[in-house]
Amino acid sequence: MPLIEETVLPGDSLLTLPVVIIGNGPSGICLSYLLSGYRPYLSPEAIHPNPILHTKLEEARHLSIVDQDLEYLSEGLEGRSSNPVAVLFDTLLHPDADFGYDYPPVLHWKLEQHNYIPHIVLGKGPPGGAWHSMEGSMLTISFGDWMELPGLSFKEWAASKRRNIKSDRVMPEEIACYYKHYVKVMGLQKNFRDNVYITSVSRLYREKDDEGRSHQNEDISTQHLEMEDGQKLLIKRNWEVRGYQRATDGSHVPFCLFAENVALATGTFDSPGRLQVEGEDFPFVLHSMSDFGAAISKGKLRGKADPVLIVGAGLTAADAVLCAYNNNIPVVHVFRRRVTDTSLIFKQLPKKLYPEYHKVYHMMCTQSHTVDSNQHSAYTSFPEHNVLSFKPEMKCVLQSASGLKKILKFSVALVLIGSHPNLFFLKDQGHSIGHHSNQPITCKGNPIEIDPYTYECTKEANLFALGPLVGDNFVRFLKGGALGITRCLAIRQKKKHELIESGDGGGDGVP
Repeated sequence: MPLIEETVLPGDSLLTLPVVIIGNGPSGICLSYLLSGYRPYLSPEAIHPNPILHTKLEEARHLSIVDQDLEYLSEGLEGRSSNPVAVLFDTLLHPDADFGYDYPPVLHWKLEQHNYIPHIVLGKGPPGGAWHSMEGSMLTISFGDWMELPGLSFKEWAASKRRNIKSDRVMPEEIACYYKHYVKVMGLQKNFRDNVYITSVSRLYREKDDEGRSHQNEDISTQHLEMEDGQKLLIKRNWEVRGYQRATDGSHVPFCLFAENVALATGTFDSPGRLQVEGEDFPFVLHSMSDFGAAISKGKLRGKADPVLIVGAGLTAADAVLCAYNNNIPVVHVFRRRVTDTSLIFKQLPKKLYPEYHKVYHMMCTQSHTVDSNQHSAYTSFPEHNVLSFKPEMKCVLQSASGLKKILKFSVALVLIGSHPNLFFLKDQGHSIGHHSNQPITCKGNPIEIDPYTYECTKEANLFALGPLVGDNFVRFLKGGALGITRCLAIRQKKKHELIESGDGGGDGVP
């Protein structure tokens, strides 16, 4: 069914939602869970292994974590996220997980209907986001328990479905099914809309002495109230969210929503990273594991004498190496870094838990082009090499760190150098809200700049971001964003109600 028809008027306050969440992956799902009124409390018998944190939790045991001072609770905690609330929530849900312990959460959850904040979650596919499109044959980098969302144990869900979980790490399809089931069992479906594509998110402004009859669209980059040579003062009003919903017959039904707050939970899997070199657009140069898997399943690489060229040194590139290796397809593996580079992801993975990735890393180190190539014809690595260009005759020009060039023949090339979020629906693709202005948003190099405790964009009020967009790539840590945003919005909602009850509507005309 359509969301809201294109013809609705911006001035209709009944159609203004408190929150619109863009993205229905684990970030959006978790935020919807908390906004729906679910509240975490310290369990009666729980003792957190961190004695300082436990003392703080005991001080306000009667309050939910949402109603406590997150900065105070987060103080002194350390973890694998640069966002303090992410570390806090993770240590409450998975105490001392990074030390190899499997302690149960110290929290229990209560559904408090009076804390419900109306919202809608917009996603391109079913709840679970990118997990539905990931290569199904690979294991997740995180344990299944670390992929779970609050209130529903992944192991218990898997057992109830009689799924044979052979190890602590699971396949993406299992996680995708879990997320889809989570939305249903937690009663969140009414907040979710699938097959929705966002085309623009922009600010609405009104003139200060206007009664709301006249509106003016301005771009997201305007940061202050404006007055020029007798022009009327413009006040930021609400967000306008436009897009379309794809119907079952394939038609596109446009919609327009208005929101007091927008939360960006789109992840970073929209746009594969590109080398930006000549010939990268040739059809034999692929940029995703799914395309590679499809080529293998269709038999396109069977019997090919030339190797597959894989570019990248991350886990997705390692997955591609394993996929080719397991299908008896020779591989040429090209990457820019040294094999001794301490920032390589393989250096951070315990060998016992991730043997297949360490197998790839071992080959990267020991089977380079400098070694006798005849001895290791199934795999050859080219460390510290850049791709200069791809040629139409399926050749690739490489350049070493010393400047030496090489030409290699291949059957298909697979460029796997990360991915970036597609924030095209924001003004300037959201470049203005990153840590480094006017640069593309990336998970590692340039995440969206947020307040560390509210997750509100520091450069744009009432715009929030969580998950990979703010540097939290792991499901373990993106849940902290949902906590921070919920607390911020709950405080504002309470203040708004107090203003209404005191007879002051707020004075700015915002519905």
